[in-house]
Amino acid sequence: MKYIMFEDFSGAPVPIIFPKRIDFSEMREQIPYTKVLSAGHVHVSGAGFACHGESKSLQAQARPEDAGIIAAKLANPDI
Repeated sequence: MKYIMFEDFSGAPVPIIFPKRIDFSEMREQIPYTKVLSAGHVHVSGAGFACHGESKSLQAQARPEDAGIIAAKLANPDI
């Protein structure tokens, strides 16, 4: 799966996870948030989520904290 981490209107990080067949730029066009914090690929490993890679079209790459943000949002979507 791919993901883009946006900054929402309150300044909080918001991950959007989507299939590999969708381009980063196509997904970017659909989301109203102005700031992209990071982007890359995400998968589940034995230790939880792992993020890696980059989006050249968005000039963004995966960050070490992204996996923790994604895990927290999936565990509690209201945070």
